[in-house]
Amino acid sequence: MSPTTGERFERAVAIMARLRAPGGCPWDREQTFDSIKPYTLEETYEVLEAIDNRDWEELSGELGDLLLQVLFYSEMSKEQGTFTIDEVLEKLSAKLVNRHPHVFGDVQAETASQVVRNWEAIKAEEKKKRLEAGGGKAVKDAEVPASILGGVSSAMPALLEAHKLSSRAAHVGFDWPNVEGLFDKLREETEELREQLAEFPAPGPRPHGRGVAGSGKATVPDKLRARLEEEVGDLFFVMVNIARYLSLDPESALKKTNRKFKRRFQWMEQRLRESGRDPQQATMDELESLWQQAKQQEKSER
Repeated sequence: MSPTTGERFERAVAIMARLRAPGGCPWDREQTFDSIKPYTLEETYEVLEAIDNRDWEELSGELGDLLLQVLFYSEMSKEQGTFTIDEVLEKLSAKLVNRHPHVFGDVQAETASQVVRNWEAIKAEEKKKRLEAGGGKAVKDAEVPASILGGVSSAMPALLEAHKLSSRAAHVGFDWPNVEGLFDKLREETEELREQLAEFPAPGPRPHGRGVAGSGKATVPDKLRARLEEEVGDLFFVMVNIARYLSLDPESALKKTNRKFKRRFQWMEQRLRESGRDPQQATMDELESLWQQAKQQEKSER
């Protein structure tokens, strides 16, 4: 008889405990919450990449790697006496039931947007109760209306954070009436950046990809650099909102473009290697011609 899902999960928990136990794996035993964090982020992105590639066999393995992160944190927490994997599972189940009253209760929600509004209201109520239960300063904090942006972590990637911030604001009506408003905003932010560039030291911004790193770069005053950074940030924020308005994930969109750029550039490199050269030995006209060929090559393979 095949093991049940529960038995398989318990086996994974037991293996993680064995790795961390005396006589277990030296590397696993040395890890801490902070040392594991980079792996959690890495595994998350590998899950996303498998989904983008529609590689379902790879996805099952990557999801296992992501689950390992949960087991790792839970085992370390059990060792220090803060919580166990059982509490993680209990909280997850309770949250799923509590936040879906339209499934497990008598609340009505016929559309996805209604579900989201209910979800946000329930989360706000849960946070208020946690603050009230905390006592002391938490009680005072509970008396202050919580910001709808308060639950958006600043530790997440900037594109994802921008998407979540603007989504939360849109839930209360702070949004563009149509996508044309966003394109107007994009033009406005572009013009503001160009106005700041008028102060850029002569001869103006130049590419500095070739030659000695940093050579030939203009020295930009700190105040101007700060203003340019702000304007570029505003441009990114508008682009994230355009993606949100089109129901697209900006992080995933940029990841796909990154992979497309990498794929085409490596195709160019291969063509140059076949002629005994590398990109540094090619002219910009040659590189541009190869780039266009790479694009056409992809189109013909679709």
